[in-house]
Amino acid sequence: MHRTSHIVSDVMTHTVVAVGREAPFKEIVKTLEQWRVSALPVLEGEGRVIGVVSEADLLPKEEFRDSDPARLGQLRDLPDIVKATAVTAEELMTSPAITVHANASLAETARIMTHRHVKRLPVVDDEGRLEGIVSRADLLKVFLRPDEDIEEEVRREVVSYLFPASAGQPVRVSVNEGVVTLTGQIRDTGLIPAAARLIRSVEGVVDFDNRLTAAHHVTRPS
Repeated sequence: MHRTSHIVSDVMTHTVVAVGREAPFKEIVKTLEQWRVSALPVLEGEGRVIGVVSEADLLPKEEFRDSDPARLGQLRDLPDIVKATAVTAEELMTSPAITVHANASLAETARIMTHRHVKRLPVVDDEGRLEGIVSRADLLKVFLRPDEDIEEEVRREVVSYLFPASAGQPVRVSVNEGVVTLTGQIRDTGLIPAAARLIRSVEGVVDFDNRLTAAHHVTRPS
């Protein structure tokens, strides 16, 4: 099998808005609003990502706006209190940044986003320099893949591999709204779980509907 999976560079946004470590609080808010994003990479030097500042990092400023300054002083070691008194990107940002490389698989990137509870990831090179940004919405682009493309890949990379035509009647493949259906008779139904795993790993597949049955061999009288 020679399937080529999509990687981050296939779906990421190459034009990225970012801020420097000295960017003031209001500039960050304005930038988020202007570009309609929820987080910004923080850069230094030749574009190296040193952190990310998000809406969540800014909210403590409003949350504790009416708090007693003396009380804030007593709680100054709490992360949210620190952010409530911060005025620059360096003070506000989450560091080190959670990043991903352009050659990472979409599945790996989705796992990182899920486990780290983030909506977007800066894409960096081996030196940590910013190359782009990838969001949850970018990862979902694979589900826009045409049914015809999915059908062709399943037929070429799964069916021809597990159920070659020489084994009997060809297995039929159909795809509707990303749901792949296999229909036909096969000699070894033990291959169905393997087929299901392979099909679900094809990008753009929403689900697998198995309609394969065991072929019944008729013994002719001698």
